[in-house]
Amino acid sequence: MGKTTYQKGAAANRKTLGGKKKKKRGDDSGPKESASASESSENKKYPMKYVNKQRCLMLCSRGAVASYRHLMGDLRSLLPHHKRDVKLDTKRELTAINEIAEMKSCNTALFFEFRKRKDLYLWASATPFGPSCKFLVQNVHTMEELRLTGNCLKGSRPVLSFDAAFDKEPHLKLLKELFTQIFGTPLGHPKSKPFIDHVINFSVLDGRIWFRNFQIVEGNLNEKQLQRDVRKGNVTNKLVEIGPRFVLQPIRIFSGSFSGQTLFQNSEYVSPNTARAIEKGRKGTVYASRIQARTNRQARSEDLSMEKDAVDDVFRD
Repeated sequence: MGKTTYQKGAAANRKTLGGKKKKKRGDDSGPKESASASESSENKKYPMKYVNKQRCLMLCSRGAVASYRHLMGDLRSLLPHHKRDVKLDTKRELTAINEIAEMKSCNTALFFEFRKRKDLYLWASATPFGPSCKFLVQNVHTMEELRLTGNCLKGSRPVLSFDAAFDKEPHLKLLKELFTQIFGTPLGHPKSKPFIDHVINFSVLDGRIWFRNFQIVEGNLNEKQLQRDVRKGNVTNKLVEIGPRFVLQPIRIFSGSFSGQTLFQNSEYVSPNTARAIEKGRKGTVYASRIQARTNRQARSEDLSMEKDAVDDVFRD
């Protein structure tokens, strides 16, 4: 007797559902190949791990004016690896910043110290062992004030450009290394972008350090043509200034962090209070010289007066 259609269908289901395909011997390359492919994709996606965990603490004292607050905001936008903290009340015991940096897991610090709502001092330190340097900040111009045409991606990594004078004197070599640790964004930082589109320049002139920030504008967006130009040595990039601008005058370099022995002292430094007193004295001498000139003019006019002649009235009639 032949099988019914129901029995034929049940046999087919047993073959498809219960039956398993036998694997060939030596055919274990499937999961290994997928694992190796995933590892290679991860290596391509993340070529280097976040190893250099550089962090910079940024804080200030009380008594800041608007332009100095905006300058701090501009520097925070340039440093994605910064950590911020509340204003520091004390101006004498600055070694407390080392403890704050330790709590924030920071190994460098920038402290903005304001005095008399006029003067701005910048402390740059490698915490907790030093060295540290104190600067007088002059000629401050923020991004909002300048309104330049340059622009860059927020959080992108900069190219640090130093003047050749930084390799000539010992204290400038130390400042170069300190600026590299503070302003250099670590590779692979979570808040940074994997792009390099701006240049931070440090120049030395008249015993001062001039800070500038420029955007890198590529003349040709074709990558192949750009690679050919680079091989030939043709420079197609341009620099457009972004801001901010300011000038740093080194005052003193200490061996420790906000303390220690003096490694360098600027003999040409004149404090802002002394400069204002000299300017006030100069204006005072101008007024005194003006009064003295008036007195001398009156004395000369009395000496040069002509005596009355006896024959002046003869022909008057």
